[in-house]
Amino acid sequence: MMRIRLISFAGLLVPVMIVPVARAQLRVTPASVNVNTQGATTVFLTYGGMRSDQASSEAVWCARVISAAPDVGVRCDPATVWGSLPQRYDRSQNSGVNGFTDIMSIPASIGRRAYQSAKGGDESSFYYVRRFVSSIGLPDEYVFVNCRLAGGGADVPLSLTDVTLDFAVETPVLFVRPGERPPPLSAKITYTGTGQLAGRWEVVRPGEELPDDTDLLTEATLPEEERGSQRRYTQLERFNIFLPPSGKITLPGPDVSRLPTDVDGSYLVLLRVEATDDGAGDSNLASVGAGTGIVKTGAVAGFPLPTLRYVVGAGESGLAEPARRRALTQLLPRPDTVLDRAGRVRFTWLDSPGAAFHRLEIKRADGQPVHSAIIARGVGMYVAPPWIAERAGADSVTWRIVALDANGRERGTSGWRRLKFGETPPRT
Repeated sequence: MMRIRLISFAGLLVPVMIVPVARAQLRVTPASVNVNTQGATTVFLTYGGMRSDQASSEAVWCARVISAAPDVGVRCDPATVWGSLPQRYDRSQNSGVNGFTDIMSIPASIGRRAYQSAKGGDESSFYYVRRFVSSIGLPDEYVFVNCRLAGGGADVPLSLTDVTLDFAVETPVLFVRPGERPPPLSAKITYTGTGQLAGRWEVVRPGEELPDDTDLLTEATLPEEERGSQRRYTQLERFNIFLPPSGKITLPGPDVSRLPTDVDGSYLVLLRVEATDDGAGDSNLASVGAGTGIVKTGAVAGFPLPTLRYVVGAGESGLAEPARRRALTQLLPRPDTVLDRAGRVRFTWLDSPGAAFHRLEIKRADGQPVHSAIIARGVGMYVAPPWIAERAGADSVTWRIVALDANGRERGTSGWRRLKFGETPPRT
């Protein structure tokens, strides 16, 4: 409604017509989505019409919404709040033309709570409400997304909810000898929706800058202007497969002959997932005034994808093979040898296959340590310092050899062998 105001101009009162300017309300796309009933769901959201004085605040899920007056929009009914988006999953940020992107990571617990509520007679939908606050004292603004319960099938946005990478062998750290091929690897993926899963396998070589959490996100998790800015590494192989609405798949890894093993050091295998078309979850920027075009959101994920490490060089993978964990062979001194207290003791043994180092341990009969030393693989011998006999005293001592991998973990050990120091009688 127009208003008339009188202002003073050159000593005269002049009527001026004041036309109020309507303040645009924040909008979101998609404003309504289907979500997995019994599991997690992740949705890429785009907000438009955001003012420069506005900033995002909390985001919560609830069963019902009520008027936010005197604020703008509708907010969650406090009596029906189910939970808020955890800070560690909050990947919201400003984007586009007065826009804002948000990754709505719905935990499985919220989906189950909504299912139980609907089973009890409530509506088969719930709400995700994000609050925006003003730095200049204007009313808060609330924007909601209607989440409709569905299965995890074709009508739910294509999102990755869990990813694990594994080699075909069970080992905490895989050690590979230079020039050898690592075992096959694969990715076990849990997802919602259906569509194309496209991407590539990459490897980070020793000495290269490691990826950060942003580099490990799927492309569909990033705002459109940041896509293509992630670090790239040596590409091993591409993939482009169709994900049926079954919710789980095992993605074969790259041809192992392409995994480099030419330089000693630690390597990281990366699963890089690209954005694809997804009719159930794509963002229409024009519909909310945040730009033009459609943002592809297929394969969005609310977490950085895991990496898989292997080490080239001397070491032991910890495979449960008896041959790799057999006892070490001690050579000299022989059992119960009496050694000259004034001489120096030479300990010798046969190296353990695959060990990076060996540790010599000497202790007294009462269990008190006398001496220990770390020896590199391939030496098989250690000359003890002359004060060993003094520390040993009159009692006998025992010694053993322990095999270690490159990380210092024990991978095998010999038995304890006894020896004693005495006085060598003079020659006649």
